[in-house]
Amino acid sequence: MISLASEMTDSKGRHARGWLFFDAECEFCTRTAVWLIPAMKRRGLAVAALQDPRVGALLGLSREDLRRTIRFVHADGTQHQGADAVLAVARELKWPVRWMSRTPGILPAARAVYRWVARRRRCPGQGVGAVSTC
Repeated sequence: MISLASEMTDSKGRHARGWLFFDAECEFCTRTAVWLIPAMKRRGLAVAALQDPRVGALLGLSREDLRRTIRFVHADGTQHQGADAVLAVARELKWPVRWMSRTPGILPAARAVYRWVARRRRCPGQGVGAVSTC
């Protein structure tokens, strides 16, 4: 079991109930994470960059594997990635989309949309509009 509370805390020393790990080198990911921070803090959740060396060690993943997709990890060690991470955060934030995710066919569609967006996000060193797999 992964104990995020003992491994990673915010600057005030509080422990989070879960962590959203995002690619800090991606403009889209960073904007999204910054937008989510206030709502997540209110629910006792935290946000951290996948590039933090503690994240790779904590999750047992290489830097390349970490950057493939966002990840949400509950304090009990339960992990979600990609569209499943987005839906896990929505459930934690009590957003209405959490109920839609139970509708047959929605989860595969959400995963396809996530992959489509992930392939098109811009990363450092890429031209405007360049398709990215970072």
